[in-house]
Amino acid sequence: MHPTEEPSRSVTDNSPAHKATPAPSGQLATGSSLLAGREVPGAGDAWYAVAAATGEQFGAPYRDASAAQVAEAARLAAADARAYRALSAERRAAFLDACAEEIEALGEALLELAARESGLPLARLTGERGRTCGQLRLFADLVRGGSVSGARLASGPSGADVRLRRIPLGPVAVFGASNFPLAFSVAGGDTASALAAGCPVVAKAHPAHPGTCEAVARAVTAAAARTGMPAGVFSLLVGRGHEVGLALVGDPRIAAAGFTGSRAGGLALVAAAQARPVPVPVHAEMSAVNPVIMLEGALAAPEGAAAAYVASLTNGAGQFCTNPGLLLLPAGAAGDAFLAEAARLTGAAEGQVMLTPAVARSYTEGVRRWTEVPGVREAARGTAGPGPYAPAPALLECDAAAYSAHEVLAGEVFGPAGLVVRWRDTAELGGLLDQLEGQLTATLHAADADRATALELLPVLEERAGRVLWGGWPTGVEVCHAMVHGGPWPATSSPGTTSVGALAIDRWLRPVCYQSFPEALLPPELRTDASPGTPRPTGPGFTPELR
Repeated sequence: MHPTEEPSRSVTDNSPAHKATPAPSGQLATGSSLLAGREVPGAGDAWYAVAAATGEQFGAPYRDASAAQVAEAARLAAADARAYRALSAERRAAFLDACAEEIEALGEALLELAARESGLPLARLTGERGRTCGQLRLFADLVRGGSVSGARLASGPSGADVRLRRIPLGPVAVFGASNFPLAFSVAGGDTASALAAGCPVVAKAHPAHPGTCEAVARAVTAAAARTGMPAGVFSLLVGRGHEVGLALVGDPRIAAAGFTGSRAGGLALVAAAQARPVPVPVHAEMSAVNPVIMLEGALAAPEGAAAAYVASLTNGAGQFCTNPGLLLLPAGAAGDAFLAEAARLTGAAEGQVMLTPAVARSYTEGVRRWTEVPGVREAARGTAGPGPYAPAPALLECDAAAYSAHEVLAGEVFGPAGLVVRWRDTAELGGLLDQLEGQLTATLHAADADRATALELLPVLEERAGRVLWGGWPTGVEVCHAMVHGGPWPATSSPGTTSVGALAIDRWLRPVCYQSFPEALLPPELRTDASPGTPRPTGPGFTPELR
């Protein structure tokens, strides 16, 4: 029997699941896909991880998962979906906690591998590992709290006994992000929230950091084995091109997908999912320029504001999905002083190694396109960093008319490049905001004297962005219950959702109503005698004797 044809193994609450395949001693990655705990070599031509700083290949050879292996990963996930869904909240939460523990147990070796593959500094990756494990534990706590099912008990107008809970959609495909090799990747927020919802996950390794993906996947697999999870609860597929991802989203057993990355990539997955005989949702977080609006009152101390802006713009080589790529600045002396200081600081900034050679080239080309637009002036250019893939930060300026006339200026340049658009009055500022696409964030800098204008602009900003900030800068997304990391199309393909925070779990759940059911046939959380402390809504339409 071919190794990818082994039947799926399901478990009950009292039986062991599977034994995870450990990497050889001293190795975090071997170049393999992992299907339900089994190491599976790929097919086709060999390719390698690439050191971001030098472009050199290193490590074990990778080969893309075959079409049969993609289908097998989806089959294994579907075969064990009901077994995983049936597990108690405590067992599911224990699995999430174990994932965090196994990732932490990889120690510094994981961070060093991620740093080599991504060019990100160890300090940044240490914080990202903390965020990754924090997300897993946040969702573990959410599951233990009992609110995931969203149980509701009510009487309809006719007196009918109506009860509701949410159930998991089924197997979820997760696509990691290049710019967050831990927090938005194999065990990132999409995976953590899907597993918490009760959905098995098939993750696709990102080709920019395949070794990091495999190492984390082995940690998740070890956690699944240690806590007795069904074998198909998690798989990892290796794929350098588009074929593996498109085949995964196109598989009829995949019920939904989570993606963080480029607009082109997200739209391709959305199209593939919609072309299926039974379409499924793709929750894609895509590009954004995250406008920052400076009102006159915020420019009383331009030096400090400019320093904070440049720090946010160049942080992490500008490789954040919330990078402030567009700044709307008033014309006049106060705006001139802000821009002069921002230009001075940008000119003194040094480039940092970008995530991949291709990302660095794309950034350089994007800045070049901006500089060629009539009416755009280069306000400052920093210096390139060491090595071939650390291009210089750039700051460019134009007026509102030039920005409105050239569509290319509205697009994202991924990296440490900022476009400053000068506006003359609030009518012109309002026009600029009206023409913006959907964004992940919108930030308003103002003083008390600007409150009337701020109140006028706020409804527009709410329509344009998923997170609206007063002061501050959008880089840095808090992981908490109230966070929204999402926004209107085309910042995301699902404007009603978030990929960060407790509400991320909603993407993987579907409500089911039970009307006039015998008590004995109801799910435990919907029974009248449900255990004390079961969270249930209250208010008009809810019948006390049913709670």
